[in-house]
Amino acid sequence: MNGTIRYSIRPYDTIWMLAQVFNTTVDSILGLNPGIDPRNLQIGQVITIQPGYQYYPDTPRTPGMPGAMPGRPGTMPSEDEVISRVEADLTDYMRMLWNQHVAWTRMAVMGIVHDLPETDMMIQRLLRNPQDFANVLASFYGEEEAQRFEELFSQHITIAADLVRAAKAGDTAAVQEAEQRWYENADEIASYLASLNPNWHEEDWSAMMNEHLDLLGENVTNMVAGNYEESINGYDDVEAQALEMADIMAEGLYEQFPG
Repeated sequence: MNGTIRYSIRPYDTIWMLAQVFNTTVDSILGLNPGIDPRNLQIGQVITIQPGYQYYPDTPRTPGMPGAMPGRPGTMPSEDEVISRVEADLTDYMRMLWNQHVAWTRMAVMGIVHDLPETDMMIQRLLRNPQDFANVLASFYGEEEAQRFEELFSQHITIAADLVRAAKAGDTAAVQEAEQRWYENADEIASYLASLNPNWHEEDWSAMMNEHLDLLGENVTNMVAGNYEESINGYDDVEAQALEMADIMAEGLYEQFPG
């Protein structure tokens, strides 16, 4: 079908989340996949999605001009297919923060595993990331609410550091204890985000945060074990999944505060 893609279901995917990521609607995905059970998606299951188009309306476009809609010559986007420059900038900024989060996380993990001299400085830089997120959220929800998110996200980082140190030491009990705290913290983050914004659903954020931890945990395991090629290849999945969370976070903010 013209304009559609084939997508393989990944762990913790939901139809709503895929609709946000691909700029489409739940009804569109369900309509393209008759018989699909949205409450029982199977990992590896292949579905059809028709992504929406993003278009910046700052300058009038005509077919053939840069910025005209790809694959649809002679058409202009509908209102549902247009995003504003403000929304695009917010999305870009959220993508930068999430990208910094996973990049500095990887560097901090490398520092701990390999006893690098700059490890403490890398961890301190990583701990600035929750502050940067809080600065954005404070603009929407106020300082007190933003500070609570900063506390939870800082815990996410410090627990991860505990887990890496335990894994390096081969302390299985400490690894299990840190993992339990890590996943409990992820559920707290999901619940808190859902309490702030009606467009951020707790079930979806819980699924995304759990996938984030699964991917990071696998990356840490490979690095500690010396499986460096697998660790490097797996980082692509960590980054791609983080960018999905960035897009959903930005879209939820823009929908709640369209002005």
